[in-house]
Amino acid sequence: MAIEIFNRYEHKYLLDRETYEKVIPIIERHMELDAYNEGRKPYTIANIYYDTGDDYLIRHSLESPEYKEKLRLRSYGVPDKKSTVFLEIKKKYRGLVNKRRTMLKLDEAYDFVKTGDEPEPREYMNKQVMDEINHFLHVYDLKPKVYLAYDRIAYFEKDNPDLRISFDKNIRSRRYDVHLEDGDYGKKLLGGDMYLMEIKTAKAKPLWLTHMLSELGIKRVKFSKYGAEFKNMIKKRAARAAAL
Repeated sequence: MAIEIFNRYEHKYLLDRETYEKVIPIIERHMELDAYNEGRKPYTIANIYYDTGDDYLIRHSLESPEYKEKLRLRSYGVPDKKSTVFLEIKKKYRGLVNKRRTMLKLDEAYDFVKTGDEPEPREYMNKQVMDEINHFLHVYDLKPKVYLAYDRIAYFEKDNPDLRISFDKNIRSRRYDVHLEDGDYGKKLLGGDMYLMEIKTAKAKPLWLTHMLSELGIKRVKFSKYGAEFKNMIKKRAARAAAL
């Protein structure tokens, strides 16, 4: 049975190229490169974010409430209709992130979200997570709203599997062709040579990591990929309306 459950804090930092190149050697003294970064190359993560017709979930999230939730469909690389993907429900309460996900085939995931009817149980699915997602789908009338992809390099610590650090670059999105199998193209979300660093842990950061952040003057930011994309879209709509 395929299930992944995460309960952790996710702290985010925006780094320019110069800072990124200072950070990497320090991290590599303490952590191992993810096996998916074969040949030290980034791997691509692609997502579809679901929301209501009036974008309630992202609008609520941007108000910084104590509790928020979202649903997304994730693939690693560009899938076809029979590829394995992950349907994820992600909740955040007072900064603590709970993520639950289950494997599905891409066509099963599309049908499930569209109809609200769970697919026939398979050994790679998790019934509990499927039921939670089913409830979510009946609370909100969801539609695929945005495609969002990025290239990731990630590290983990052998002696502390709780700690994970990732770097996302070339974040791109589109609000047309919102299908994972259509390819990983889109408009760049961050200008310039920027990286989004995420530190994910349920425990306190190790001393070497807190020292690195302090010595390099790296500050936490509030940043949501979907949130940033939504705000950019609203600005463009407002600009077009003003030009009429």
